[in-house]
Amino acid sequence: MAHYPVNHPMRPLYRALAALAGLYLVLYGVVGLIMVSDGGLFGHPDERILGQGGNLFWSIVSLLVGVVVLIATVLGRNIDTEVNRVLGWGLLVVGSYELAASRTDANFLDFSIATVVVTYLVGLALVTSGLYIKTERTENAGAPRQVREGRTA
Repeated sequence: MAHYPVNHPMRPLYRALAALAGLYLVLYGVVGLIMVSDGGLFGHPDERILGQGGNLFWSIVSLLVGVVVLIATVLGRNIDTEVNRVLGWGLLVVGSYELAASRTDANFLDFSIATVVVTYLVGLALVTSGLYIKTERTENAGAPRQVREGRTA
């Protein structure tokens, strides 16, 4: 099992990065809901939302993911660590799929390459922040759990 950094000195910066990523997703979702709400769930091909491609479905997903990230960031208590890692990896998977499906009929989210790049950047920001914002009590922060409990193998 990997040992993730605990009580990292730059933890506030990484929490702010996660909050910024969540705010961007909420902003994208709200603007997308306003701009493409009249075209159906998967309508409005070639519609631009904040310079990116997208449709109503992706706007709703972005809004929900952004709200979950913001709630987890506010709650803290290592909930944000897991949420950021899981949702970050999920965004990387979606971005990879849409990169492979761009310019085909399988591009049902109407992603452009700019949207893929932004999805990758937001996903990487969430994964990175999820790796560095974990906290523990000071006496438990140094060694992995097996070493602290006296087990060596």
